[in-house]
Amino acid sequence: MKAIQVPEIDGAYLFEPTPYTDERGFFCRTFDADVVRSVGLDPDAFVQDSLSRSVRGVLRGLHLRSGAGEAKLVRCSYGKVFDVVVDLRPNSPTYLGRACFELSGETQVTLYIPAGCAHGFQALTDTADTSYRIDRPHDPAEDVTIAYDDPQLAVPWPLPVTSMSQRDREAPSLATVLEHRKG
Repeated sequence: MKAIQVPEIDGAYLFEPTPYTDERGFFCRTFDADVVRSVGLDPDAFVQDSLSRSVRGVLRGLHLRSGAGEAKLVRCSYGKVFDVVVDLRPNSPTYLGRACFELSGETQVTLYIPAGCAHGFQALTDTADTSYRIDRPHDPAEDVTIAYDDPQLAVPWPLPVTSMSQRDREAPSLATVLEHRKG
């Protein structure tokens, strides 16, 4: 497994596994504490694992946490997703930077998203399972959502949106969220 720095988002990494393939399929390590530690992250900081299953066209996000934020490791364990990260850390050298990725069950690449970044994804396959490893327990009172179609972000979602949560449909603009965070 190797770590690859994401240039558009300071502190973000892709963890690319080395699969072992034979006639049975493949085997790969999806988490390695030593590799995580090698880029300055604490592998013991992650306290919660979650999984979402989505169907083609479903959009989840753009989400982030207020307060101390939330760092996470995200991996598409089955199917394929279009994944987006937006840096909303005012003191970051990549503030308002955006990065897009295709994560898939075929590659098992894991994306590390630093606290203070918004995250969302769209399922590209009939079924897409996305795994999250989060660095602090979830508190719904800290949930923040940004409009997926905000023109300032201009995220190039690859498919028409077939479904999303009510919270995502009613999400405010990036400008509104940033103004609220200042206050």
